[in-house]
This record gives sequence, C-alpha cells and structure tokens, in this order.
Amino acid sequence: MWIKLIVIITISVIVLFGVVSLYGRYQWQSETDRLRANLTSGRQAMNPKSYDLKDIEGLPAPVQRFFQTVLKPGQPIVAAVKLSQQGQFNLNEMEDKWNKFTAIQLVTTQRLGFDWDARIQMAPGLNAFVHDTYLLGEGSLHASLVGLFTVAKMHGAPENNQGELLRFFAEATWYPTALLPSQGVRWEAIDDTSARATLTDGATTVSLVFQFNAEGTIDTMWAEARYRDKLTAMPWSGRFWDYSIRNGMLIPLEGEVGWDYPEGTRLYFKGRTTKIHYEFAS
Repeated sequence: MWIKLIVIITISVIVLFGVVSLYGRYQWQSETDRLRANLTSGRQAMNPKSYDLKDIEGLPAPVQRFFQTVLKPGQPIVAAVKLSQQGQFNLNEMEDKWNKFTAIQLVTTQRLGFDWDARIQMAPGLNAFVHDTYLLGEGSLHASLVGLFTVAKMHGAPENNQGELLRFFAEATWYPTALLPSQGVRWEAIDDTSARATLTDGATTVSLVFQFNAEGTIDTMWAEARYRDKLTAMPWSGRFWDYSIRNGMLIPLEGEVGWDYPEGTRLYFKGRTTKIHYEFAS
C-alpha cells in the first residue's frame, strides 16, 4: 500500500514539474518575443552601407592594422547579428563553481541594442533563464528559475545602462564594422599595440582599451570601471581568440570575461560562438 502511494506521489510530482516547466518556457518565450520585436522595430537605413579604406585614415596605427586585418574594402556594414553560444558561467563570487550554459543572442547596430537569452544549468533538469538586454538606451537583467520564478531583476538605472552598453561595445569583435568611426566610435592612441575607443548612445558614454596582438586582431579589452550593481563599479576585462572568417570578416569564436581584483582576474564567463548569422545594411 505504501509503495503504491509513494509511486503515485512520485509520478504526480514529475508530471507537475513537467507542466510547470512547459508553462515557464512558454512565458519566457513570450518575453523573448516582446524584447526582440522592440529591438528590431523602427529600423532605419544605415549610411554608409559599406567599409571604405578612407574610413580609417588618421586612426592610431594599431587600429588601422586591425581594420585592415579583419575587414576587406567594400565589406557591408553589419545591421544585425544572431548568434548561438555554449560554454560555462560562474555564478559564485568567492570560488570557481562553473555551470554549463547555452544562449541565443540578437544584436542590432542601427539602434544599438542586444538581447542575450540564456539557459544556465543549475542542476540536472533545472535551468536558470536569463535575459541580459540593452534596448533603447536602457540596460536590464532578468533571471528566473524555469522561466517563472524571478531571482534577479534590474532595469533602466544609469549603472545598468553603462554596464550593458559596455557589453555591446566589447562584443563588437563579433560585428567589427560597428567599431568603425563611421559608426560613431572615437579612437585615441595609447601605444604601438593598444588604443582607447569611446562610444556614446543617448545619455551614456563608455570607453574601452583594446589590446591588439601581432596578427592585428583584438587580443583583450579592458574597462576601468563597469558597474556590477548600483553601488559597485570594478575594472572589467576580456580575452578573445580562435579567429575565423565569417561572411568576409575575421571574428573570434571563443572568449572569456571577468572582474579584475587586486589579486587577479576572476572569470565568470567562458564561451564559444557555435553559429552566427548576419544581416547587412541595404
């Protein structure tokens, strides 16, 4: 009798969890669809529509080498990119506890923005759903268990806006035409292998130092201070490698990002781009 009751309870719990998971995925997908509709609405014509060597005249020498390495004259300007990722994410600030993740990210460059829609495995069969977003000048983060139970939510504060615009800027290694002066980026010389880039979107201005390697590609990026929350800003850095040609552009397929502490960098992201699809200015 007791064995039968235990079996019935177990099956009921499994069925209930399955129903909750399905409903959570449906609710989360609805939010994803809404965010991405807002990202792609109101798109306007882009000018210029292609890269010209005249665009980089007068830039610091390592920046010129970078564009000559990753772009060919006539390369169409990227208007949007959709990419798939997989890798590991460290949710623990004190020690290394890495969780597997998969993500699909949509980026638009006509109106600067992105949505990173991720699934981070917390335990077998249990995922945290995450939207990390920059939309219409505002940054936001929404994390939820199984797509239903919110565990973190931030939106629209100047600190969020700064942090998410920095992320958009750093990830322009995947859509390198967005780093051209014609797309609003200002470059300043530092030395023979590095330069500072500055980008303004609405009321938010951010700067990154890019370090270039001997091959001419971006090796690392660094920000003096990126906000983690409303009170805490820290040095933030990332590294890129495994460059490959995609749609005529040389882009990195692997990268890692972390916070820089006095004792060293604590990584929280290690990822690889597995698929990438571009839309170009037309």
